[in-house]
Amino acid sequence: MSAATQPTGPSAAADPVDHPHASVYDHGFVRVAAVTLPVALADPATNAERHLEVLRDLHDQQVGIAVFPELSLTGYSLDDLVMQEPLLDAAELAVLTVLEASEDLMPIIVLGAPLRAKDRSRVFNCAVVIHRGQILGVTPKQNLPTYREFYERRWFAPGDDACNEQVRLGGQFAPLAPHGIITVEDVPGLKLFVEICEDMWVPIPPSAEAALAGATVIVNLSGSPITIGRAEDRKLLARSASARTQSAYVYAAAGEGESTTDLAWDGQTFVYECGDLLGESERFPQGVRHTIVDVDLDRIAAERRRQNTFDDNRRTHADALEKYQTWNETNLFGPWAPADLWDDESDDVDDDEVPAPILLGGRRRAAQAQHDARSAETGAELLELRNPPATGPLRRPHDRFPFVPDDPALLALDCYEAYNIQVAGLVRRLQQIGGDKPGGARPVIGVSGGLDSTHALIVCARAMDRLGRDRSEILAYTMPGFATTEHTRSNAELLSRAIGATFETIDIRPASTQMLKDMGHPFGAGEPVYDVTFENVQAGMRYDYLFRLANHHGGIVVGTGDLSELALGWCTYGVGDHMSHYGVNAGVPKTLIQHLIRWVISEGIFDAATAEVLRAVLDTEISPELIPTAPGQKAQSTEDSIGPYALHDFTLYHMLRRGYGPGKIAYLAHQAWGDQAAGEWPSGYAKADHREYSRAEIKHWLTVFTKRFFSNQFKRSALPNAPKVLAGGSLSPRGDWRMPSDAASAAWLAEIERDVPEE
Repeated sequence: MSAATQPTGPSAAADPVDHPHASVYDHGFVRVAAVTLPVALADPATNAERHLEVLRDLHDQQVGIAVFPELSLTGYSLDDLVMQEPLLDAAELAVLTVLEASEDLMPIIVLGAPLRAKDRSRVFNCAVVIHRGQILGVTPKQNLPTYREFYERRWFAPGDDACNEQVRLGGQFAPLAPHGIITVEDVPGLKLFVEICEDMWVPIPPSAEAALAGATVIVNLSGSPITIGRAEDRKLLARSASARTQSAYVYAAAGEGESTTDLAWDGQTFVYECGDLLGESERFPQGVRHTIVDVDLDRIAAERRRQNTFDDNRRTHADALEKYQTWNETNLFGPWAPADLWDDESDDVDDDEVPAPILLGGRRRAAQAQHDARSAETGAELLELRNPPATGPLRRPHDRFPFVPDDPALLALDCYEAYNIQVAGLVRRLQQIGGDKPGGARPVIGVSGGLDSTHALIVCARAMDRLGRDRSEILAYTMPGFATTEHTRSNAELLSRAIGATFETIDIRPASTQMLKDMGHPFGAGEPVYDVTFENVQAGMRYDYLFRLANHHGGIVVGTGDLSELALGWCTYGVGDHMSHYGVNAGVPKTLIQHLIRWVISEGIFDAATAEVLRAVLDTEISPELIPTAPGQKAQSTEDSIGPYALHDFTLYHMLRRGYGPGKIAYLAHQAWGDQAAGEWPSGYAKADHREYSRAEIKHWLTVFTKRFFSNQFKRSALPNAPKVLAGGSLSPRGDWRMPSDAASAAWLAEIERDVPEE
């Protein structure tokens, strides 16, 4: 078993079957397995038993789709033996053996076999799709290679135009379905299409059209002998296919047992989803290997819905897509046949054994509604859908920090690109307003000693380097208020001086006190009243000074607020940290900024003295420092007030980039954050900061996020210019997010209350 097949969620005992988080199938996933296994060359009976041994194990792991290599029941490297009647007879019997045994197995089985045409004049290289004792489809290989080491047209008939052909199976005949798509009714969004090996390598593969016709999961049964570099070529093609078609691509290649007379085999298996590798198995294995992962069908649907050109492309090719059809339908969990197909007196189906569905959120209701509509359409009285089994933890990569890659190399690349996007944005803005030469428009920035202003300052420094200007033309101000600590004030000064900026301190306390007094606020009369007005007067005063200083010195105010703060509305509207002439951090979430600063240190962009101050900033707790702290009291903490940024950024990503509802987000959050010992942590993330969150905590902070996100849209509607940084999205009303400021959050909050458990 490959590492990719291991569960990576919370390590606690499995949830009971009726728990909302018990099954991945209740949250838009389907569990798939790409399998390679030792083949007994030209011995279909033995291969059938080997298939069934694997399938029984996959059944116990609640796998929904199991994909085997090309010609898996006979072996691919048969050469002229594939034309022999004994071999073809045995292949048919092997298919029937698996078909009969499949009645007791959960997976939809996709295996390979050579099958004779009805008139016995040709042989087709077929993928047979089997489920619960039924053949759902027989797909012939459409593109037969006859070049280099391949001679397939010597033995097989091409299947691209074989939709009217039938093949023999145990004295009966099954129609070929080169353009068939199989719909799984009780797993919303699951539409399965099969292609075989070479079909992936042609300029317009069948899967491209099938995806436009609605297929969401593409499986590829492959023989594919191995040569140097071919494994990466396969992954390149599969990744490209899954990215372009916004689908899942499940690939299984032949391996151990194939003939090495002239070729070699590596048994490669992998699964891609929308261009992302979900898992792969080791190559050149001895024994069975499989990649078992959970494919996110909701993600596929959301990407296609959001990417309108996908459907535009479908309309362009509408004529070519007419040949694609839903070839067959099934239910993964049962029942597996219309009620009127069972004899009324039969004991095969006991209504008492078919429990009423547990309606978990909208997904089971949607599946049952589709099921009922099907019943009305066909006139057949279908039984109630069965519930999915408990599956245990989610089996796929799921980052705690979706904006922060776990892979150190990828994280470094992301930081390189993010930092340079920010720098390039500021450079272009300064160039436009005469800041491309010494003495031109100057960056004016408020430096607090916290993460955001620190990062904005080092962006300014790099921008001045790019423009060929001296860093002393950066005007950096620290403006201590009633709760500013010496630690942060000192960090602000040390950093400003270390990078060579012109630094100045402006004490805002006298002006703030006067404003509060003029307003009749109790603090103006000496009373210790620390309310929102008290905080916002300080925040607004700082930016009032910055804007006037920019006027006075011929500069622009560089905004420091980040993406996470914008999502939560954690900024003072108008002349406050909400506003600037140009924002450099508005496209960067809080959880990424600390890694950007670490990357800047590691790259040696600044000298050792600057790096030392940057490390001190990283060790400082996030705080607005607006409320004075009495001796012995804990200082004001942002995360104590609005919640952990780790959870908020997790929610933001899945809401903004994926379009998920809070029910699914809470499920994913518990999978990622329910056990601090499970899964990977980003490079450089201190072990002391590793933590986990209970379902109750996740529900609470998800509610906080939802309320704040909706109620603070008016702030995002009036954002200053700032570059989009992440594919995960931005909140600019001009760039990536459009939302009315008066939208209600009632539907989202109702889903939290209904679908998110607390224990």
